[in-house]
Amino acid sequence: MFKLKSSSLLISLMLIISSLTAQSIERIEPPFWWRDMQDNTLQLMVYGPDIASTDVSVNSDVIKLVATHRLTSPNYIFLDLNIMPGASRSVAKLTFSKNGQEVASQDYVLEERRPGSSDRIGFGNSDVMYLITPDRFANGDTSNDQLAGMREGYNRTEDFGRHGGDIEGIRQHLDYINQMGFTAIWINPMLENDQDKYSYHGYSVTDYYKVDPRYGSNEDYVELSKEAKSKGIKMIMDVIANHCGSFHWWMSDLPSQDWIHQPFRQTSHRKATLLDPYGAPEDREAMVQGWFVKSMPDLNQRNPFMSKYLIQNSIWWIEYADLDGLRQDTYSYPYRDFMTDWSCAIMNEYPNFNIVGEEWVLDPAMISYWQRDKTNSDHYSACLPSLMDFPMTTKLHEALKEDEGRTTGLIKLYETLTNDYLYPHPEDLVIFPDNHDMSRILTQVNEDVDLAKMAVVYILTTRGTPQIYYGTEILMSNPGTDSHGVIRSDFPGGWQGDSVNAFNGDNLSGEAIAMQNYMSGLLNWRKNKAVIHHGELMHYVPENSFYVYFRTLDNEKVMVVLNKNTDDTKLALDRFERHLKDYQNGVDIISGRALPLGDSLAIPARSAMVLELGR
Repeated sequence: MFKLKSSSLLISLMLIISSLTAQSIERIEPPFWWRDMQDNTLQLMVYGPDIASTDVSVNSDVIKLVATHRLTSPNYIFLDLNIMPGASRSVAKLTFSKNGQEVASQDYVLEERRPGSSDRIGFGNSDVMYLITPDRFANGDTSNDQLAGMREGYNRTEDFGRHGGDIEGIRQHLDYINQMGFTAIWINPMLENDQDKYSYHGYSVTDYYKVDPRYGSNEDYVELSKEAKSKGIKMIMDVIANHCGSFHWWMSDLPSQDWIHQPFRQTSHRKATLLDPYGAPEDREAMVQGWFVKSMPDLNQRNPFMSKYLIQNSIWWIEYADLDGLRQDTYSYPYRDFMTDWSCAIMNEYPNFNIVGEEWVLDPAMISYWQRDKTNSDHYSACLPSLMDFPMTTKLHEALKEDEGRTTGLIKLYETLTNDYLYPHPEDLVIFPDNHDMSRILTQVNEDVDLAKMAVVYILTTRGTPQIYYGTEILMSNPGTDSHGVIRSDFPGGWQGDSVNAFNGDNLSGEAIAMQNYMSGLLNWRKNKAVIHHGELMHYVPENSFYVYFRTLDNEKVMVVLNKNTDDTKLALDRFERHLKDYQNGVDIISGRALPLGDSLAIPARSAMVLELGR
């Protein structure tokens, strides 16, 4: 009898010990942090089987555990920490206990920040962004094309498949980007997208702290940023706060039922409901709580833990990868109060940083609503410095394609700029002839190279920060289709065996080489032209198929002429006396010709002229 009891007691003790020692920690996010941040608070999301049943303590001289939070799932615990200021690296021990006995522990590292990290200067008007879809730019490392355990493999024959472009491909061609004259790269999302199909575009994130291994590693991304900076190229990260991928690791075990919006319903895409002073709350909720598609679960930023998670994630990548900017996807789709918290937290941490938001609407009044310092009637405000200028892009296409008339053609470009009174900072908008979500500029202007060149000149010389999509410099286009798989075609020369190589010019058409040289000349000239970056802009109502504007800064002046006439035409100069009276000549930076300023200028048919004025 005694033996039986002893045996039962032993088994019970073994079960207790087993339950105590079986605890494991699968994730802590953020995986590490930094001391001496402006905000000294940090919230850790700890994930592991039954981790919520543990008691947590922190052994550290610099970290204080303020609170623990347990949500619906037993496999998460959230820790609120305060971090003491200080520049040195520190390691804290997180201890997880049951019944007073340690069942798991984890070291948590606080890294030392880079000197001057908080003072980093983001992208701005002196920059030109080169937008890259990484899967389609260059395949520098074929060993990561097909990886065991990833749901989608390599298939370059499929327009919507993964083609193998990667971080190494971009790194190998940084010199090309630099020599072309670009000063920043905005790369479509590179975080893990372990989806079963259409994962190449990057907008279905399945791990917010991990670069997709088919692109490379986190360390590779950091090295890319470092090497880019050594060549004078800034790094802009594409981030998504609105949705994740349906195969995100947390989707099989949500921290709480309100972590995402459930059940699935399609977003209405009715963005006007967010600004409508008479709008029904139900209509606003249909916009922000709806999903894009079933493969992109809509995140609930009203959940305070989700909100904190997303804010910290963006700051983590800025600090970790030494970023120079963020581009926020689908800016108006998350809750707008969250977007205030998100943008202000980042700009508070990095006052000279820059963020551009995507708000794809064609009404400048709606876009201006989101920019910092805007006085809105509903008192909404945020800290977002920049937005994508979609109205300008659309009117640029129309202005170049349409016949000239009182309300058609170049007048649309003029009138678009007149709406700048709506923006608190119109000079901070990002301007572009096209991007990864629309037909390429050459196709937008009916495959007309002259008009495509005119579009590029306008974008590179008007107000704002220009963005150029990869391949524009070699006349990539998508005639006859608006398929995103074709719009995001492979850059020729980025793959071994490509018959055409745009990086070195092998077998590239003469027309493409001419465009490449045309753009490189403009871009490298623009690099050092403060008059284009910050100069006053004055434009004149288009007449006789000419659109003329001037950029002026101190003693520098540049005259830009867009000519849609189908013949060489003389532009009478008397109308521009206020700008030309102190100048006798000019140099056309495109052709290199010196031109006297008399009564008129001879402008070649269907061309642009950028004239640097001289006394």
